[in-house]
Amino acid sequence: MSRYFIEVSYNGTSYAGFQIQKNANTVQAEVEKALHIYYRVVFNLTGSSRTDAGVHAQQNFFHFDTNLIDDNSLLPKAVYHLNAILPDDIVVKSIFPVNETAHCRFDAVSRSYQYTIFKNKDPFLQGRGYYYPYALNLKKLQIAAGLLLTYNDFESFAKKNNQAHTNQCNVMASEWIQKEEALIYNVTANRFLRGMVRGLVGTMLKVGREICSIETFKNIIENKISSKVDFSAPPQGLMLIKVNFNEARLK
Repeated sequence: MSRYFIEVSYNGTSYAGFQIQKNANTVQAEVEKALHIYYRVVFNLTGSSRTDAGVHAQQNFFHFDTNLIDDNSLLPKAVYHLNAILPDDIVVKSIFPVNETAHCRFDAVSRSYQYTIFKNKDPFLQGRGYYYPYALNLKKLQIAAGLLLTYNDFESFAKKNNQAHTNQCNVMASEWIQKEEALIYNVTANRFLRGMVRGLVGTMLKVGREICSIETFKNIIENKISSKVDFSAPPQGLMLIKVNFNEARLK
């Protein structure tokens, strides 16, 4: 058996999330179905980074084991045919061989997310951003974002029923940027808790509106006050941008 990574990109609007679920359509279900049609065998994919219902991804990964591929030069052809089978909102970007112990989840060293908000009604951002027509103090947003680099316990920003074995996260980058008509939050960490990015965004927006002070924001983190975290930022504004791997582990 040889192991392969599949790189995918998708608009999550129509899906109940990334990972396969009972009685709900997901990105994984569609990719497994396309592989089954093309190779005529059942595939059980392992996913890299779970995304919730309605969340998008510019880059995400699966891996699988097979003995059906005996010529890696034919993989671009497989990508072409899989994309012909898949719905328009899911794209296979590449398939490539890795070593037999490489794992698309456990060998990821960091993940980068982007959350987009827009203040003025815009039909081109609708569905991939959060319409938020309120005045925001960008300086305070940046202070709040920068504070995250000084903490590693984010228990307050994990949704209930979170099954993570630890709430420790190493946030490597965290900043707000203005890009044309959109305000974008970029964050990179070694791992994220369930609902963490949307909780951070919703709560920082309160800081930006000066409803929540910087001191209160710090207190929420330090004293794990989840009741003051705002998880209401909708999923369509969130996109997984990049999954970064230890390349030496893949070879």
